[in-house]
Amino acid sequence: MKRVLRSRSYQEDLDDIERYIARSNPRAAVDLWLRIDEQVDKLADPNFPRRPGRVAGTFELVAHKNYIVVFYEDVSSVYALNVIHARKRYP
Repeated sequence: MKRVLRSRSYQEDLDDIERYIARSNPRAAVDLWLRIDEQVDKLADPNFPRRPGRVAGTFELVAHKNYIVVFYEDVSSVYALNVIHARKRYP
């Protein structure tokens, strides 16, 4: 199994999403944060579903119907880069 590492921008994106949702539903915000981060942990398993990314060399994980985690991997690690809204134009 690979190590899963989270970039600062991934953490900032996830925290921003949590703060935004917490304005109207604090419990849902925490639940979503946990759900997305738990899905990222599962990327250590090379058989966990993923799709090619929109940027060359990256992959995407649909961690929630509204949120996609952008990541790349090498032989020993998975690097979570960003969390984007599914409707956002990216890159």
